[in-house]
Amino acid sequence: MKQLFSGPALATFAAAAVMNVSAVLAAQTSITVGMQLEPPNLDPTGGAAAAIDEVVYANVFEGLTRYQADGSVAPALAKSWTISDDGLVYTFSLHSGVKFHDGSAMDAEDVKFSLDRARAEDSTNAQKRLFTGIASVDAVDALTVKITLSNPDGGFITNLAWGDAVIVAPESIENAKTAPVGTGPFTFSRWVQGDRVELARNPDYWGDAVALEKATFKFISDPTAAFAAMMAGDIDAFPGYPAPETLPQFEADPRFRVIVGSTEGETILSTNNKGREPVRCAHPAGDCARHRPAGHHRRRDVRLWHAHRHAFRAAPSRLCRSDGRVCA
Repeated sequence: MKQLFSGPALATFAAAAVMNVSAVLAAQTSITVGMQLEPPNLDPTGGAAAAIDEVVYANVFEGLTRYQADGSVAPALAKSWTISDDGLVYTFSLHSGVKFHDGSAMDAEDVKFSLDRARAEDSTNAQKRLFTGIASVDAVDALTVKITLSNPDGGFITNLAWGDAVIVAPESIENAKTAPVGTGPFTFSRWVQGDRVELARNPDYWGDAVALEKATFKFISDPTAAFAAMMAGDIDAFPGYPAPETLPQFEADPRFRVIVGSTEGETILSTNNKGREPVRCAHPAGDCARHRPAGHHRRRDVRLWHAHRHAFRAAPSRLCRSDGRVCA
């Protein structure tokens, strides 16, 4: 994955899921981040699109734990926790003085509501599997939560760092898709659909204040438009920059930094393998062509197999650059 940063771009934008380079944003009070895809909604507990987390994870919403830039997991709304000897009971101590953006206090009851909602039978959480091992969630007191598992799970603390496990307020959940209310360092300002999402610094944030007053996520899917926006200075940073063929131009320009990162994304090419055997016509009207298994005609088109064969033969055995350049 390519991240493209212009000048002293991303800096202390600690909430950006891409990178933190805190020293360089001292004089900059706003940032505009380019994104290829617009999120379908802004509720990370109700959608699978990665673009949702790119805007709101650790910016607007927070969980008990959180992912660091290096992939490790650190405390977030939970300042500490203990684990029972049998690995079944996790007791979390919450930070005091945490408020949702609507001014209401965040406490253990909100944690219980969020996790019970995520694991409910009618849950629409895209990662519901993360919560299936939870047997019960109890609010011991305002700042203490006890979570009991059905079986020991060494990855449970990591599961709680997912965007799907952020803590939400019961009072605001109905509008979370379009007007999210969380506990993070940025509050939601507005969403101009088809164009951008704007966030503003949360003056009442419980943690360390961010240097930025405003963050804008600008949606630009067209590679040519993305290139033009970067060159014009309309975009400060563009994680997953969509025009890798132009990277040498940015690498040669002292105004820009090109950072090569990694990704857990996968692209899968699959073929429907059902119905390999000759189709025996049992249709009463003799109309078997309309009732063959999906992909039947494509598998029997020799041109498809030739295309696949040549494509895989031509594929390089090693790719070291995310722009497709082969290792030397």
